[in-house]
Amino acid sequence: MKGDFIRYQLLEVFLSLKFLTFPKTLTMKLFQCGHCRQLTFFENTHCSHCQSSLGFDPISLDLLALKESNGYFVTRNEAKVAFRFCENNKLDACNWLIPQASTEKYCKACSLNRVIPDLVNPAYRKRWIKIEQAKHRLVYALLRWKLPFFPWDESSGKGLGFEFKASQNQKKVLTGHASGIITMNIAEADDVERAMARKQMDEVYRTVLGHFRHEIGHYYWEVLIAETEWLEKFRSVFGDESISYSDALDKHYSNGAPDNWQENFISSYASAHPWEDWAESWAHYLHMVDTLETAYAFGLTINPKLTGIPDIVSTQFSEDAYGFVDFSQLLNQWTSLSLALNSLNRSMGLPDPYPFVISSPVSKKLAFIHELIHSLDLDTQQNA
Repeated sequence: MKGDFIRYQLLEVFLSLKFLTFPKTLTMKLFQCGHCRQLTFFENTHCSHCQSSLGFDPISLDLLALKESNGYFVTRNEAKVAFRFCENNKLDACNWLIPQASTEKYCKACSLNRVIPDLVNPAYRKRWIKIEQAKHRLVYALLRWKLPFFPWDESSGKGLGFEFKASQNQKKVLTGHASGIITMNIAEADDVERAMARKQMDEVYRTVLGHFRHEIGHYYWEVLIAETEWLEKFRSVFGDESISYSDALDKHYSNGAPDNWQENFISSYASAHPWEDWAESWAHYLHMVDTLETAYAFGLTINPKLTGIPDIVSTQFSEDAYGFVDFSQLLNQWTSLSLALNSLNRSMGLPDPYPFVISSPVSKKLAFIHELIHSLDLDTQQNA
């Protein structure tokens, strides 16, 4: 994690120039060292230019430049706020901060862990660190959305918890969600094993972060939809979830998806059951917003050198997608960006990073998720 800047050498050259300025809003995947103004990234623990320690503050959602002081770390600005690192920082698995006054050992992301693999095994430790990086990006998004979550509470049987396990003695660990507990097979962090699983499942896309976004969708269905006023509207968009889930999955794995599944679903797996349709759509919504946020952070503009094409293809990413109230604005920008991303990858001889079709029914599902999330933010403001 320290000084992981090999891929960004050109950016470092540009950033050494004094006349460069940056937006005041520091968004995901694009931060600056608070001491020397060097470009830094979400997982970094040290600035590659001035060697300041870096830590992510989940309250301000900023990556802070720090220096040691009396056994703690304080910010290198005038405020001199004191922190300590999450306990998992000692294992190179976390760079998040905890306020000095807190009695917690683990940060907001790591406190959600219930089970981690045996770290004595070097391969397990390597996989776990990669999984933690993806999980921290997920939790960042939850914090940005102000979505409700708290660590699993054994006494009440409520909350959110993660269990990262390795398959043992022919007993395979299945990735999934059950009543607030998200289990992930750490083999998903191995590129070769994940590629084999993707081929076996006939998937066009499979990533660790994608798994997290899908499974957290199941969690938020239980928190935000089940037994709420949103349930009937959910059913009008996604279908009746009360039909047998196990029977639906058996049918899907036996017969596959309908031939015309792309007309109504974002993926073939989404066609299996309304719960899976919801989770897949939720994951894609998070994909879209996070990638658009990055495009905004880098100040991208897409203006194809063509004539007679719809204006929707030309886009200036001048607003943070987390703030979009109008879903059509988000969808239009995503259409433009995904077209450019796919074209760039093809020029490199790589697969499309977004090999999906957003049909009109899928657009309505994504719009439902957009409306739901933004209604929560409105409720928070009204109750503040």
